[in-house]
Amino acid sequence: MAFKIKGSHVVAVVIAAAIGGWMYTGNIVVGGQSSGEGAVSISEREAELSSKLFKVRYVRVQPQQRLEELVVRGRTQASAIVPVRAQVSGTLMERLVNKGDAVSADQIVCKVDAGARAAQLAQAEAQLANATVEYDSNSTLVKKGIVSKNRLKTLQASLDAAKAGIAEAKLNLERSQIRANASGIVQDPIAEVGDMLSVGGTCITLVQSDPMKFAGQISEREIDKVEVGSKASIRLVSGVIVEGTVKYISPSADAQTRTFLTEIDIANRDGKIRDGVTAQAKIELQPVEAYRLSPAWMTLSEDGNIGVRTVDEEGIIQFVELELIAQAKDGFWVRGLEPGTRVVTLGQEYVISGEKVEAVPEKLNTAEVSQ
Repeated sequence: MAFKIKGSHVVAVVIAAAIGGWMYTGNIVVGGQSSGEGAVSISEREAELSSKLFKVRYVRVQPQQRLEELVVRGRTQASAIVPVRAQVSGTLMERLVNKGDAVSADQIVCKVDAGARAAQLAQAEAQLANATVEYDSNSTLVKKGIVSKNRLKTLQASLDAAKAGIAEAKLNLERSQIRANASGIVQDPIAEVGDMLSVGGTCITLVQSDPMKFAGQISEREIDKVEVGSKASIRLVSGVIVEGTVKYISPSADAQTRTFLTEIDIANRDGKIRDGVTAQAKIELQPVEAYRLSPAWMTLSEDGNIGVRTVDEEGIIQFVELELIAQAKDGFWVRGLEPGTRVVTLGQEYVISGEKVEAVPEKLNTAEVSQ
């Protein structure tokens, strides 16, 4: 049987022969040149590539003054709630003020039935008159030697007692008119006409609302940042914003919450700010030096600590752990760097500490983070 040679068989034989000849010579072609004279071997090419330094980009960072605010939630609180109390017992005959009225200190607000106090004053005045007459007449007799000086001393004591009785009777009569012991706005509890007031009973209650106070609790981690005299901005739940000053910081923490009571005074001359309104205060803190970095520059160490990779003037990579202060819209505020540190901005995930690299300055505008 005759064997026919097909064209495809011929092509296959030619290709096989060419491959065999190439393998026999051992020459390769790199970049259009054979591996003969002047050719570069694979191992040499790999050595050349490995000798090149990895490139990273960096920016020099400088610290900035960061203005901090501490947010405290709380409520408004009257400076004082003062009960105006009766100093004598009796029936309330008249109340001269009503709820919501403004009262000045020493203003008469209630009148208690004077009762026998007027009669007691008249009796004391009569006793004084009698004691005065006796003392004066006996003084003349003492000068004549008819009455002893000891008798005159006894009469002097009686005269002094009569004077004291008048002062007491006048005071009790005056106390039947109850005067405000502070300025403020009248609120409950108040007594009604006809009520029997005992000594110490409340006639009216005054709220001192100027200045108004903001009261809130600050955690033990933040309390050292706040000082008496610090300025604050208070936003009421109604949306009204007022200014105030820190006037009091508790010297001891609440045993349960471990927070410190802080009070801020707010001017309230028009009386529009009410007691007990939910509010939020932003207390201005002392500015601190910090660095503002882009979140894209941050990385983690092998131990899982957050920080950045830096490159020194010799091109050596280092990892610097950072303290995060705050997060803002334009990046993180951190501590832990030195002024002028070269922070790696690109390529930080592909290098390790101690590695030598080729550092290239960042070409983008980094004024916001390095000024």
